[in-house]
Amino acid sequence: MFTGIIEAIGTVAGIRREGSNVHLTIQSPISHELKVDQSLSHNGVCLTVVAQQGDTHKVTAVAETLLRSNLGDMRVGDIVNLERAMRSDGRLDGHIVQGHVDATGICTGVEVLDGSWYFHFAYEPQPDCLLVSKGSVCINGVSLTVVNPTENAFSVAIIPYTFEHTNFRTLQVGQRVNIEFDIIGKYIARYQRVYALAAPSQPRPI
Repeated sequence: MFTGIIEAIGTVAGIRREGSNVHLTIQSPISHELKVDQSLSHNGVCLTVVAQQGDTHKVTAVAETLLRSNLGDMRVGDIVNLERAMRSDGRLDGHIVQGHVDATGICTGVEVLDGSWYFHFAYEPQPDCLLVSKGSVCINGVSLTVVNPTENAFSVAIIPYTFEHTNFRTLQVGQRVNIEFDIIGKYIARYQRVYALAAPSQPRPI
């Protein structure tokens, strides 16, 4: 489990394709502390460290991961948001993030304000309404607050610290991002569907 509070930003130092898999080599300030088999969020995608050497580590993205995330768009030199799994004795400063991407979205606009930014996103409508105003959403692994959600779009406000310490500083209009909806909202939507299917049909009024 993660919190959506980015620990470090890494740089894609190498990409190797093997069949339908992609092996990524990431250089980062925390790579030297990692261990093989450790879980690490990369742009919001939970991946297993398969090798570690010096200030780099390697992870493998399989076809399903590449299909459902923006990791297949990565190029050498790109910046990646990194977060290690939450410690059981740590504070939940963001929100509960699983590292399981629900959808990808497109950045449709960047609005520069006096000291902050609005980033606007569009995505394919989901069967359930999983975004609520002032609720939580995870974008590229970053825990953020939802602004002005619609059926297929929403915005987030970015403070200077987040802008400087994540890859939001390089995000441009037209780029894909990874979206993970709030797990609480997903469970509620699931329960509602199950309840609706199990509930006896109501008799029609005469």
